[in-house]
Amino acid sequence: MFILYAIPIGILVGLLAGGRLDRLADLRLRWAPLALLGLLVQLALFADPISAAVGRAAPAIYVASTAAVLAAVLRDVRVPGMAVIAIGAASNLAAITANGGYMPADPAALASVVELSSGYSNSVVVADPALRPLTDLFALPASFPLANVFSVGDVLIGIGVAATIVFAMRIRRVGSASAPG
Repeated sequence: MFILYAIPIGILVGLLAGGRLDRLADLRLRWAPLALLGLLVQLALFADPISAAVGRAAPAIYVASTAAVLAAVLRDVRVPGMAVIAIGAASNLAAITANGGYMPADPAALASVVELSSGYSNSVVVADPALRPLTDLFALPASFPLANVFSVGDVLIGIGVAATIVFAMRIRRVGSASAPG
């Protein structure tokens, strides 16, 4: 949910920097449908009925959907801001993969913002997580809308999303839909 803050911030900064909102329509991301599919799979996976249906396959599905999103981002890494998103997504994927398909969360951070569901969750408390600096160590205060835990990777993704929006609002024809490939 951290990324949802990056979108309006990017739009606001883009406008303040003299960009135009209509230029976002010129942003061409080649594998955007794959990224959206990966994100939709994750949203579905975190719903109790779906997580119950997939059972022990949930961690593998989470890793695969996260890898799909990273692949889509890497396809457009030349678009300004996307390299930062790629570094953040790779950081998250590394932490998730190293911890068996789960994103470890700091217990205090997690307890401060969410009530744990009985189904699969992308954030879990792990006694000694692998790649701890890349895990969900931080929390938006519970008083914020969409409060949740987040990682350094999430911060980088948010910065990259905001930067991509700002650049797209300031530059004509961003991306490379017309390029072969």
